[in-house]
Amino acid sequence: MSLTYPEAIVVGLFQGVTELFPVSSLGHSVIIPALIGGRWAKDLSVSAPESPYLAFIVGLHVATAIALLIFFRKEWVRIIGGFFTSIRDRQIQTPDQRLAWLLILATIPVGVTGLLLEHTFRTVLGKPIPAALFLAANGVILYAGELLRRRAPVRPATVDGEELPPDVASDLRLAKLGWGEGLLIGAAEILALLPGVSRSGATMVAGLTRGLSHEDAARFSFLLATPVILAAGVLKIPDLTGPLGAGIRGQVLVGSLVSGIGAYLAIRFLVRYFETRTLTPFAIYCTVAGLASAAWLSLT
Repeated sequence: MSLTYPEAIVVGLFQGVTELFPVSSLGHSVIIPALIGGRWAKDLSVSAPESPYLAFIVGLHVATAIALLIFFRKEWVRIIGGFFTSIRDRQIQTPDQRLAWLLILATIPVGVTGLLLEHTFRTVLGKPIPAALFLAANGVILYAGELLRRRAPVRPATVDGEELPPDVASDLRLAKLGWGEGLLIGAAEILALLPGVSRSGATMVAGLTRGLSHEDAARFSFLLATPVILAAGVLKIPDLTGPLGAGIRGQVLVGSLVSGIGAYLAIRFLVRYFETRTLTPFAIYCTVAGLASAAWLSLT
């Protein structure tokens, strides 16, 4: 495989942004090179049995995960602290302890399924037209989530009559999720193994149907995505240090830098966006872009 620096920069940018926007980074990584055609379509294919391009884009996940860790650094200090204190005390009582174990429990379904079926899903379905159709389906999922969501009121959290900071208040609300609800939201990540279906979109929709606000659903989705994205990237690092990474390691570094910056800016935007807005614009984009891409690719 030959991966140029312009390709690495473009792929890194849209991977970092679309990984967190509810529009599917893998779907765009498959569809965009096919739409451009020529060398891009040849160089950037994830459906090959041993795809250096897949190793490249999954390697970019490390940069995205680092951006998430930096943005939510205060939350992860509390969550990790809660995990270790729960081990020490052999009990789960505090909100931080409960949120830590909720995230662990919610990560299990996609972790197991990904190890068993990721290769099959990618090689069979990781082609431009199926990815475009799944992108359109992602739009339908997002819109269905808006129609089916439970509109539970969001009440400010207080301690001794004093209102808590928004991030702490949100984590307190998330910690009240039931174990079954956390498992259900985490299981929604399995849909993201289909190229074109968004990880954050699927988990947000699951959260909305369990009564979370858009803000809390997005927050839980980003926290839940962090260990999954990081693990996916770390597992592919050995590929990049071996034969699959020959000749593209400089491109990986440049792409990762761009991806990390794009991811951080995307998080900042989305956290504020979902304080007052919905998934509907993303649903419209995915449906239109997916159907139009499928039609165009079928004719070329």
